[in-house]
Amino acid sequence: MAQAIANGGAALPVPRAGRYRWLIIALLFAATTVNYIDRTMLGLLAPVLGDELGWSENDYGNIVTAFQAAYALGFLLMGWLIDRFGPKIGYSIAITIWTIGHVAHGFAGSVVSFMAARIVLGVGEAGHFPSVVRASSEWFPQKERSYAIGWVNSATTIGVILTAPTIWLFMVWMGFDWRQTFIYSGAFGVVLLLLWLWLYSNPRESGKVSEAELAWIEHDPPEQVERLGWGKIVTKREAWAFAIAKFLTDPVWFLMLFWLPKYFASTYDVDLKVVLLPMIIMYLLSDVGSIVGGWTSSKLIQNGHSVNFARKITMIGAGLCVLPLLFVTGLENMWLAVVLIGIALAGHQAFSSTILSIPPDMFPKRAVGSVIGLGGFMGGVGGMIMAKSTGLVLDATGGNYTLIFAACTTVYFLAVLAVHLLSPKLAPVRIESTAAPA
Repeated sequence: MAQAIANGGAALPVPRAGRYRWLIIALLFAATTVNYIDRTMLGLLAPVLGDELGWSENDYGNIVTAFQAAYALGFLLMGWLIDRFGPKIGYSIAITIWTIGHVAHGFAGSVVSFMAARIVLGVGEAGHFPSVVRASSEWFPQKERSYAIGWVNSATTIGVILTAPTIWLFMVWMGFDWRQTFIYSGAFGVVLLLLWLWLYSNPRESGKVSEAELAWIEHDPPEQVERLGWGKIVTKREAWAFAIAKFLTDPVWFLMLFWLPKYFASTYDVDLKVVLLPMIIMYLLSDVGSIVGGWTSSKLIQNGHSVNFARKITMIGAGLCVLPLLFVTGLENMWLAVVLIGIALAGHQAFSSTILSIPPDMFPKRAVGSVIGLGGFMGGVGGMIMAKSTGLVLDATGGNYTLIFAACTTVYFLAVLAVHLLSPKLAPVRIESTAAPA
């Protein structure tokens, strides 16, 4: 996709007539919430399942690893699938797969069967973010897209926060056991699938978008509509700019999701699964970062700055927000640690919203899902490396997180450097014509 505004170009005002595109974002926000409830539920139920089924720590570790591996590899498959069939059909397939995987937990009875359920869940959920970015590229112009993605990205933590109340609703209020909870909560995925099939379509084909809004959505310069295959994508430096950035920064989010409860338990003798307020504060701060990061990038473009400047300066600012992690270890005041970690999480989510906006800046819409898939795969690989190295560092240092947090503060600047070296201008990729000469 070509850049919407050249350096020094006039900024176009956001139209007031027509807001149907934001209904699509609301739908994707709800989908992200369901996605994260489904993936987080096992973690909160793990103590109950471990006691009932006799899991060892290694058993649970194998179940988690099965999900992470399937999630990483699933990005490659689902990204291609969404480019091949489009977001309406592609995301419908993804929702169906992950809902089947989620419900399958209720029928599992062994470590192997739980691993199988997590593999199905991971493959399906890998289709989520390729669908989000592809749909956003269809419904939003370049100067507004990162703000839209920022809202959707903020729902990741909403899903995490709502997982415990969801379990309470089914197991306490409705009186279900854990098996029934997995099975009946699958209704969220069924409802989501029906809503997606009903509400989503291409803007021009929807019949619900005003002429003014359609003109706003489509006002970017025309792009090359060719769908790039994997053979071409992996040869493009721009694809690796995104993939390396995801490889470096996604592990920080995995670290915070999987290790923060252990950090607070060992440092402040607080169980975040029981005392929810610190978790809620940190995750709500991360939501603010997701939305503000997306808004900042979009606003800079609307004010006439180049896409290259807007994306990269926002990512640098997001990286600066992660620096407070340097001062967390050794703090005796838990609430100060909560605020500093919350600011760092906000920085990560601001970076995430911005980096997810970059593939449509450089690639045709019909290649965006595959590029996101490549980045998601690399992020998953980085997450597995982070999990293993974190355990080794904590064992070697007696549970000291200083080196780990310090490493987290550097990767964002390395990621921006990688993006800049591989794509100095974030310019659209050059696609050689395959047509024979006349």
